[in-house]
Formats: sequence, C-alpha cells, structure tokens
Amino acid sequence: MQCPYCRHADTRVVDSRVADDGSAIRRRRTCASETCGKRFTTVELMQLTVLKRSGATEPFTREKAVAGVRKACKGRPVSEDDLACLGQAVEDALRQSGGAEIPAHEVGMAILGPLRQLDQVAYLRFASVYRAFESVDDFEKEIELLRLESDAASEASSDPQPQPTG
Repeated sequence: MQCPYCRHADTRVVDSRVADDGSAIRRRRTCASETCGKRFTTVELMQLTVLKRSGATEPFTREKAVAGVRKACKGRPVSEDDLACLGQAVEDALRQSGGAEIPAHEVGMAILGPLRQLDQVAYLRFASVYRAFESVDDFEKEIELLRLESDAASEASSDPQPQPTG
C-alpha cells in the first residue's frame, strides 16, 4: 500500500477491524518512510464479481442492476429513492450469500423479491423478460401467484389478534 502523503511504497498495518456487517475491513496504517511516518486509514471492501452466462466475469455494479429495474418501472409510481433502496437491498443480499463470484442468474433472483414488494406491475415486466415468458399463460400463472400471495397477506392482517387472558 502506497502512502497517500509521500507516495512511499512501504506502509505498515497498525490495527485492523472488521466492519459491523462483515463486508469491509478498516485498517490503520503508518508510513514506513523515516521522513514521513504519517498515519492513515484504508477500508477494504469485498469485490463482488458477476459470472455471466458466456463465462465472462465483470464487477457487480449496483447502478447496472438498478438500470434494468428502472426500465421495468417506467411509467409506474416508483421514485429514484425507491430504486436506490432496492439496489442496496439487492447488493446486501448478494454480499450476505458469502460468495465473491455470483452467477448472473442469482443477481436476477435477488432483484425479483424486493421488486415484487415495490411494484407488482414492474415485477411482472421484469419477470417476463428475466424468466423469458413465452405466452399469455406464463403471465396468467405469475399473476395467480401474486393474487394468492396478496390474499394470504390480507387474511393474515385481518385475523383478530388473540387477547391475553388473565
């Protein structure tokens, strides 16, 4: 690691700490140069890599994931803040998987869950491309699943809560 003050090529790690969520390491360093000796901090993040179907790899970028979702959300009441939160949720889910190399398919799967909660129409648009829907039947099946999920959520929220006895 090069010293950011004097550009000396040799530095020494004084202290290392793992971030609370485990996704980064914070290191306190000191320059090994006798004339400089300054201290500085570095933060090391785990680099997520996406393994594409072609076999090529590229670094994961949250903006690229959000760009695909943004197309599905066109004309829908979804704000840029909503998209930013979705992008963060997707990246967090991928980091929690523990792998440094993520198949492209898993990136799409990580997007589908939060998008379903955000906007069901945008979810159908995205899923139709991602899952390669070939007919109206594919849409109907997915809509039926959404309806069943919505009905189950409605029933769960309308059930009266048991009252404590005592």
